[in-house]
Amino acid sequence: MITSIKCPQCGEIFDLATSSSKPFCSERCKLIDLGAWADGSYNIPTEDSPMSEQADHLESGELDN
Repeated sequence: MITSIKCPQCGEIFDLATSSSKPFCSERCKLIDLGAWADGSYNIPTEDSPMSEQADHLESGELDN
């Protein structure tokens, strides 16, 4: 069984079996990740989101920088 993994927040290798903040190495990394979710840093573009509209324009070559 694998017990050493890489923290998804900071990249540190840690023992999963002893971490109380799984899948993170520490409470600090866990809270940083939670804060990113809370402030909207993580998002999934939808068909009606501005990000997906921009992606559509880029694919069609309509936007120039």
